[in-house]
Amino acid sequence: MKKIALYLIALSFIFVGVEHFRNAKFFVKLMPPYLPFHLELVYLSGIFETLFGFGLVFPRFRKRAAFGLILLLIAVFPANIHLAMSTTTQELTGISAEAALFRLPFQLLFLGIVYWASKQTT
Repeated sequence: MKKIALYLIALSFIFVGVEHFRNAKFFVKLMPPYLPFHLELVYLSGIFETLFGFGLVFPRFRKRAAFGLILLLIAVFPANIHLAMSTTTQELTGISAEAALFRLPFQLLFLGIVYWASKQTT
């Protein structure tokens, strides 16, 4: 069961990472205005999310991939705060204020899941 959960977590990150390329315009809308190079940062985070997602699958790379994902989750948290605070961004993305606020505590859950994944050895 733990192995299935680990693969689901990895696939989730891989899927969202690929979505950064397939639907970059959506992710650019989430970017706080004070950050430069919106499209480039979306692509960069997509690369890392995909790469680290794959890394979770392989025990040899799992701890480093999990560490990378933890750093990435921390790095993108300002975009989630921006979404929760910006009605303009909520309108542009079609995400309600309630859903944006609801997303914030899930970042901690994701951090915990990724940390748990780093402890899986098989």
